[in-house]
Amino acid sequence: MLSIIDDAALLKVAEALGEEEAVKLIEILKNSDETTDDEIANKTGIRLNSVRKILYKLYDHSLVSLRRTRDPQTGWFIFHWKLQPDQLEGFILSQKRRVLEKLNIRLEYEKNHDFYYCDTPGCRRIPFEEAVELVFRCPTCGRPLMHYDNGKIVQVLTKKVEHLRKELGE
Repeated sequence: MLSIIDDAALLKVAEALGEEEAVKLIEILKNSDETTDDEIANKTGIRLNSVRKILYKLYDHSLVSLRRTRDPQTGWFIFHWKLQPDQLEGFILSQKRRVLEKLNIRLEYEKNHDFYYCDTPGCRRIPFEEAVELVFRCPTCGRPLMHYDNGKIVQVLTKKVEHLRKELGE
């Protein structure tokens, strides 16, 4: 399980959520206690619309917090954003759980199906039930379908599932 979250992990998550612009945005948030979206846009040169879009994406994952005040002159709301690095570990763990769930589904599918393939690059593997309906002919190129051994795929998926389970302490 993760114990120490460093800046590199934070920047990787930012990059995954919003690419290079999110990394610039995180750098600004890291170096200030609290800042507005306008200030971030001015400091980074990123369009205000894009800044807000990235901030809301980070907010959806609880990686930033938001405080709202009203401008006394205009009456408009001002949004003050603050980085929440303590939430990063929870975010990473939930993402890993999601990946583990998808890997388990894929592993079960691979284990429970028999596949056929025409050995032509670009054509897909066909499950047995579908291959029977196609009279063992590839729907893409028309070549005969041969049994496909997916043992290596099952092996790789099993290793990944075991590795993630170990990381998550399951």
